[in-house]
Amino acid sequence: MALSRATGSAVAARPQSPRAVPNDPAWTDYFRRLVLEPAPRGGRRAFLVDDIATSLGSAIHRDARVLEVGTGRGDILARLPNTVRHGIDLLPEAVEAARERDSRMRVDLGDALTMELGEKYDAIIADRIVHSITDVQRLLENLAHHLTPDGRIYLTCFNYMWSVPLAIAAMMGIVERRATEENWLDEATFASLFALTDLEPIHADDRILLPADVPLVSDLLNKVAAKVRPFRFGSLYRIYTLRPRVASRPARPKVTVVVPARNEAGNVRAAVSRTPSMGAGTEIIFVEGGSSDDTWATIERVMAEYSGPLELRACRQRGKGKADAVREGFARARGDLLMVLDADLTVPPEELPKFFDAMISGRTDYVQGNRMVYPMEDDAMRFLNKLGNAGFARLFTFLLDQPIKDTLCGTKVIWKRDYERLAANRDYFGDFDPFGDFDLIFGARKLQLKIMEIPIRYRSRTYGETNISRFRHGLILAKMSLIASRKLKFV
Repeated sequence: MALSRATGSAVAARPQSPRAVPNDPAWTDYFRRLVLEPAPRGGRRAFLVDDIATSLGSAIHRDARVLEVGTGRGDILARLPNTVRHGIDLLPEAVEAARERDSRMRVDLGDALTMELGEKYDAIIADRIVHSITDVQRLLENLAHHLTPDGRIYLTCFNYMWSVPLAIAAMMGIVERRATEENWLDEATFASLFALTDLEPIHADDRILLPADVPLVSDLLNKVAAKVRPFRFGSLYRIYTLRPRVASRPARPKVTVVVPARNEAGNVRAAVSRTPSMGAGTEIIFVEGGSSDDTWATIERVMAEYSGPLELRACRQRGKGKADAVREGFARARGDLLMVLDADLTVPPEELPKFFDAMISGRTDYVQGNRMVYPMEDDAMRFLNKLGNAGFARLFTFLLDQPIKDTLCGTKVIWKRDYERLAANRDYFGDFDPFGDFDLIFGARKLQLKIMEIPIRYRSRTYGETNISRFRHGLILAKMSLIASRKLKFV
């Protein structure tokens, strides 16, 4: 782990940084001894490192440029599959050990508080160094300085609740006594530090109740019980996933609105006339899905007659289902910002600028509608649909570690560059979502995107009938939730 000040650092200090607080020699000696002693092959320390490496390997995208501060012997960084892996450590012995462990990694001597690398990274790891660093706020500021606009910081820390039991155990000789007093930070302190450094936590993953490999028992306690109340309050450590509070976004992106349309002839003209032009220009792509009415002919007629500011395009769907239609539309999109609008217009097209503004503000990375706040028009949603949606909303809030109140609202918005990353890794969850909603929600969570909902007023249909089968599709949603629990939550 990196300490607070480099001696003879090969990394230039940031000019605007004040003088660093001098090192505690006891910490320097302690970490030097950890680096020089044989790597543990069993026991609590090895179990902890294995769990951290597994968790970060699942969270960090494979094409991310990764920086780890406080690399130590490279136990975490060496296990990541990423091509670009850069490590910084205060101790020359640690730098040498990490380079020997994996020559493909670039590891330099440097101080996490004063480093100025001249590079930006998509993922920055700070593994437990908050407990020994002399200034956590300056650490976070410098990490944020080296982060790309879409980057993430992965900050691991021990549970504050363990500070007293560990101190007692050290006094009794059960665990090793630390070199000097550690920093112990609770949730409120972290919240203040994140606010001061313009960072916000997307997820807080509580991990490990039993730091030992006991068949069946370890998985039950560490992968399941540690994630739920009240057990998670006793977890050994936490991983915070942090993003810039307001990420840099283009002010006037081009927008693509994809409208899946099956048996929606009566809504085509209204979809065009009511959709506003946004950003540097807006295109609507109708994806016609094998209608039994004259939807395709109506689309062609409306496009031929239209003379407004929107760019209108259309294609006939080659596959089946809404998910396939959305993917086909997105594949043809020329815009930077991708929107999905259901052709039934139960979510009014006039609401789309709210979604546009939320995305370009940089306060979120993915946004969808929330139909469950305002009163609905009569017959807009059947009672069993409301009940099922409420149940899945609670389940998804737990699975995603982000609040979700409406899982099936058809209006969803994502940046094209994020969607392309999502699509490239779609096989992680499996390809059986007939709606496309969960493909986007789970994919956004896997990419560590911040998810936000915008309350909208849900209207009744004025033409046609819903294509949703409550019971058959409900079983599919339950199956997808089970897969998400295994792939996202209980890792």
